Amino acid sequence: MDLNHNLFFVSFLVLCLATNGVSGYATVTGTVFCDQCKDGERSLFDFPVSGIKISVTCSDENGEVYMSREEITNWLGGYVMRFDGTPDLSNCYAQVADNGAQQGSSSCSIASGPPQKLRLIFSFFGIETFAADPLLAQPLQPMSSCPKPPPAPVMLPPPVTLPPPVKLPPLLPPPQAPIMLPPQVPVNIPPPATSPPQFTLPPLPQIPPMPFLETSACSHQLWIRPEYRCYWRAIGPDTKVAVAFGLIAGRRYGTDMTVREALDGHGEAYKTLLREATTALLNSYNSLGFPYSSIAVITQTNFALLGNSEHDILMTAIRFIKANSGTCKFTVCK
Repeated sequence: MDLNHNLFFVSFLVLCLATNGVSGYATVTGTVFCDQCKDGERSLFDFPVSGIKISVTCSDENGEVYMSREEITNWLGGYVMRFDGTPDLSNCYAQVADNGAQQGSSSCSIASGPPQKLRLIFSFFGIETFAADPLLAQPLQPMSSCPKPPPAPVMLPPPVTLPPPVKLPPLLPPPQAPIMLPPQVPVNIPPPATSPPQFTLPPLPQIPPMPFLETSACSHQLWIRPEYRCYWRAIGPDTKVAVAFGLIAGRRYGTDMTVREALDGHGEAYKTLLREATTALLNSYNSLGFPYSSIAVITQTNFALLGNSEHDILMTAIRFIKANSGTCKFTVCK
């Protein structure tokens, strides 16, 4: 019955959009990480950084720039840009811009790494969502606890070629006196040592399945089932919605609602948005290949709530429904 309800809700929404003639727009999301070790790659020491200027530049086949826009990363290290109408973002790139005017806002503000091309994540009735791979910014000096680079190889001089040796006539060995061997002394061989007792190690405990490196997207009906409880990782069923999504969601849904209660929401646009956003947040924590990162899920949810528009609420919920409708890699927990 719940699946039929969702299909009816989406069909009703499509009919409303087709009747009212919704104007299109496109959003671009991404995250900037601080490359503390200045190695040009993401590692365990890197973290999202705020106050970084990001530029999105679009150019034609001749390399001429026909559109460019800049944005500053928020306190979660993410950025969201909105383009009204139906712009062509198929040949656009996101990169860390010159942060000379932002040096006072962050100690990690030097651009690093190549620009990232925008990838189309979702397209529906003129509403498009693009995402860029994580960008890197570097501090002036690397962190002291970073691993040291290997020393440079030592260049040895070329070998010296020696002249061939001079052959001398063979010398006759001097006469040797016969060698008298001492009498043999019997050797007492000790008895073989007794091998120590062998111990059998206990079997290792079973590790719960970890589909984090696989692409997995599970619906909210599967997340509430008790046999999949071991996949709740970063947040638990009793975690408050205000803690998981921030103060904006807390003001809208109250400070007492848990994420487990949010998965039961239906019948109303704001409840549907919270249910699908919570499901997308759990999928992003559980699968590295999920279309949205955890920061992107939180950012787009708060962006829709701040807009105070039921149209934006429904569009954001539909994007999360599409992302949550992939292949689920759950196995029964042991």
